[in-house]
Amino acid sequence: MTGFEEKYINPFTDFGFKKLFGEEPNKDLLLDFLNELLKEKEGNIKSITYLKNEHVGRLESDRRAIFDIYCENEKGEKFIVEIQKTKQNFFKDRTVYYSTFPIQEQAKKLTWDFSLKGVYTIAILDFIFDENKNNPDKYRYDVMLTDIETKEVFYDKLTFIYLEMPKFNKTIDELETQFEKWLYVLRNLPNLQKRPDKLQEKVFAHLFEVAEVAKLSKKELMYYEDSMKVYRDLENSLETKYMEGKLEGKAEGIEQGIEQKNIDIVLNSFKLGLDISIIQKLTGLTEEEIKRILEEQ
Repeated sequence: MTGFEEKYINPFTDFGFKKLFGEEPNKDLLLDFLNELLKEKEGNIKSITYLKNEHVGRLESDRRAIFDIYCENEKGEKFIVEIQKTKQNFFKDRTVYYSTFPIQEQAKKLTWDFSLKGVYTIAILDFIFDENKNNPDKYRYDVMLTDIETKEVFYDKLTFIYLEMPKFNKTIDELETQFEKWLYVLRNLPNLQKRPDKLQEKVFAHLFEVAEVAKLSKKELMYYEDSMKVYRDLENSLETKYMEGKLEGKAEGIEQGIEQKNIDIVLNSFKLGLDISIIQKLTGLTEEEIKRILEEQ
């Protein structure tokens, strides 16, 4: 017995996402997802290599960046893949900041003529940006440097892709492409009890096998349990503070709710033994702010 009602792991947990896409034996899952996501621009990616996911700026005082998934294809192009459960202040800024690390890495060669390999930052979001709420049917945003007047791409080696998953509401019978099947799995995996007949491709057979909670080792189950506690605490904090802010009907009430939500997340995450870098990602707070909350309790 695992103690979990769900048969399959939740890919929006830190453990779940990295179990499916960040392990060497499951590399085919990430490769297929990236190929479906980028086929129009990239063609066929033949291979990927996982890279170190923690990066530090040039100075010790610079902020660290810890990517969920960081990999490179056979052409030397870099891919950062991030999963994000909740809204975070300046999340777009964060993705831009992240993209600077693979750019800087290319400048470390002894001789360099400023020719860059492509960099892709992919954000799989379990929320909708406020500015996109009036466009309920558009869930994918492909962003590159473009000319404002002509709307033509000015520079195509720096790409940001944002997937607003709550907007993807197709049923299993409505799925038309392999990419839509991937989105359906990401959105619905923990709610499924078996692999749907429409997902019989070899890659999905592998995914459902890897995702089965009952097949996790004791150590993996412990990590997943901790990851789910953080996920549920975060979800409950968001719902509670949203309702409090809504009932008060005041902007300051909402702001206070967000502040208290972050305090709750910090304390609960610290009790679970999570690293400060992970708590930063969950809350958007700085390391100094997190330490101050812990010292005040």
